[in-house]
Amino acid sequence: MTYSNILLDKKDSIAYVTVNRPNVLNALNMATMEELRTAFTDIKNDAAIRVAILTGAGEKAFVAGADINELARHEAVSAKEYTHRGQSVLDLIENLGKPVIACINGFALGGGCELALACTMRLASENAKLGQPEVKLGVPPGYGGTQRLPRLVGKGLAMQMLLAGEMITAQEAHRIGLVNEVTAAAELIPRAEAIAAKISANAPLAVQYAMEAVNKGMEMTLAEGLFLEAALFAVCCASEDKKEGTTAFLEKRRAQFKGR
Repeated sequence: MTYSNILLDKKDSIAYVTVNRPNVLNALNMATMEELRTAFTDIKNDAAIRVAILTGAGEKAFVAGADINELARHEAVSAKEYTHRGQSVLDLIENLGKPVIACINGFALGGGCELALACTMRLASENAKLGQPEVKLGVPPGYGGTQRLPRLVGKGLAMQMLLAGEMITAQEAHRIGLVNEVTAAAELIPRAEAIAAKISANAPLAVQYAMEAVNKGMEMTLAEGLFLEAALFAVCCASEDKKEGTTAFLEKRRAQFKGR
């Protein structure tokens, strides 16, 4: 498929997705969201891909927010459909079954911060700025910011970001647990690739089910989460990869996982 607003490249076991609208700081319009849906569906269905890296084109922004010209035209009914469509794309990314590493290379505001929140982990360059400034436009976040942010950083800190609408630095985002690491700009993608390489060397089903246990377990009681963990552990124990992994360990060799 030919994309107009994003770039999709694949190299070995890694897919690279880049929001490519640098002239508007990679702002998200619905056309871009639908291209992201298509790209991540492709990644989900490609057995050769183990990890995705998501970033923004240029040196200024990951995604600076929603396309305000598009947002301004919405009224109640169209806005509800608009947010549900966007939320479904972020749900796809969050529950892809393969890790998605957000490389935040500049502004990640509004929908851009929400896009990063849906990723499995977040790395930020030293010049990155993150925030949920939607209240300054007269609306709350609509792509999951009110739900994923407090689950990640806690209610109090999330409330401060959501209600004040102020940007925070990459360093502050790291301090509160919003991003995993902060790197020099030139090291952002290489660091993500290093993490991706480690993930790709592991059993795909085990990675997928570990992610599922965390994502679904966060919405459960501890007892329910432990039950889910045990069930997913049992499924993996019946896989070829489990047999290969344990055999390779005992034979002191590197495992060759096939994802089945």
